[in-house]
Amino acid sequence: MTEGWHDLYVMLGSSTAALLGLLFVAASMHLDEARKNPVYERRARNNTLHMLVLLVEAAFILTPQPPAWLGSELVAINLLGLWIPASFTYRSLVTRRDEARRGGWGLHRAIAYMTGYLLGAALIARASCGLYLVTASYIIILAFVVLNAWTILMGISQPQKARR
Repeated sequence: MTEGWHDLYVMLGSSTAALLGLLFVAASMHLDEARKNPVYERRARNNTLHMLVLLVEAAFILTPQPPAWLGSELVAINLLGLWIPASFTYRSLVTRRDEARRGGWGLHRAIAYMTGYLLGAALIARASCGLYLVTASYIIILAFVVLNAWTILMGISQPQKARR
């Protein structure tokens, strides 16, 4: 079932692992600044969780297994991934509105992540275009993780620029 997708997911999984490593390096270089702002700290943690979900998803797709098992694993990992933006959105809208606003939280970002994970979990409906939806999900989430990481780094670098 996944033979035709092998090369793409080797590339996606490798890219995700490399970006995850870069995220750790960038975060460690600005750790004090990120810890001063709880929103950036949570966003960096959520980015890490999103990338771990993507990495596990690529591993599932590359693992030789029956299609029913793969489908179940992909649905489970995408529903787990959906929890990340759903819980953060709830906290941002209900309990930490001011913090979220200062940290640049945006509903567009949350909707993009949730849409990505819902596409990835679309196998529940036994969609005939299964891995196409999973791949679209993967790329949407990966793109938003990269954009989110960029905004975090730009935000935490602001105090350093002001000191000069």
